[in-house]
Amino acid sequence: MRIVVVGAGLGGVAAAVGLHRLGHEVTLFERDAELREAGTGIAVMPNGQRALDALGLAGDVRAHAMQAGRAGLRDWRGRPLLVTDAVQAQQEVGTVAIIERARLHRGLRAPLPAELVRTATPVDRLEPDSTGVTVISGGRPVARADAVIAADGIGSKLRAQLFPGHPGLRRTGRMDLRGMLPRPPGLATDLLASQLVDRRSGAMFGLFPVGEDRLYWFTDSVLHGTPPGADEARRQMLSLMADWHPLVTALIEATPPADIYVDPVARLAEPLPSYAAGRIALLGDAAHAMPPDLGQGASQAFEDAAALTRHLTGAEPADAAQRLLRYDAERRPRANRIMQAASLQSRLTSQTGAAAWVRDALLRAIPSRLATRQLAALWHA
Repeated sequence: MRIVVVGAGLGGVAAAVGLHRLGHEVTLFERDAELREAGTGIAVMPNGQRALDALGLAGDVRAHAMQAGRAGLRDWRGRPLLVTDAVQAQQEVGTVAIIERARLHRGLRAPLPAELVRTATPVDRLEPDSTGVTVISGGRPVARADAVIAADGIGSKLRAQLFPGHPGLRRTGRMDLRGMLPRPPGLATDLLASQLVDRRSGAMFGLFPVGEDRLYWFTDSVLHGTPPGADEARRQMLSLMADWHPLVTALIEATPPADIYVDPVARLAEPLPSYAAGRIALLGDAAHAMPPDLGQGASQAFEDAAALTRHLTGAEPADAAQRLLRYDAERRPRANRIMQAASLQSRLTSQTGAAAWVRDALLRAIPSRLATRQLAALWHA
């Protein structure tokens, strides 16, 4: 079949490689002038790694498996709230990998022949008919396909075209900062793979190792109005977290503003009625944009890519719509559950006042073995 993939993010590239390896005639359209992935670190959960295994793309990711230890939620001073035994969870379902976004993107796209990629080609709309889909860019047709995979991200234009009555994205009123920096010598490891929450402000700080010599950190806090630039956002976080565990402000202060990314947190206002419409399917954030609290965004996109590849194995043009319906039937229930769980986790960690005090007390009362089982269940595809 002739298959067009719109969007060369992590999920789109993975899908394009998988479909190309099946023997389909694949074209990948990307609006930017070059294939790249900007940003800091990214977590690929065990379920995401299994999806990449199915696509033959997990090799470099597994080389960045995080060292097992104790992880979980802590208060703003670093005291444990809910600590899991990552060793046990990893024995049951696998390990989390933390890898630099740019490196992951390069590894995923490496098997894709350059001639299949068309950069600087934003797709404005799709025109489906009974025999295929015409892809429109710059007001003119640029391709004809038997099926189209819309992987055009959280602000997907194609999602809005397919489901014009859907309310689209909704901001959560939160802001994320993300940064990476060299790992300082002699760094204490007690906060690695932990998320610190503050019941006074509802803010959060997370810290994870990237390889042996880099650290990836992020913050989550209330957003008032328009997101500030990196320099101002950094100043705000240093002020907000001045009395947190001293490592928190030390790492933020050591990260230059040029290496900090600031984003408002958004999610789909409500689940989509379908991930497929005729010969067109949605993938990744275009289908199930969710808050980042469970670290499942990329892994769910990889599950999408693996499922699409599996359902389109041996497909002929006449089969396209039916095969994509099978993809929807497999992926939508699970991805929507994860999206809802991420939203619940976001609300849980951003509580303040009496509700947050009760939350912290309840979290401290949960046995570590139960928290570990719940973690393993989340990681299991």
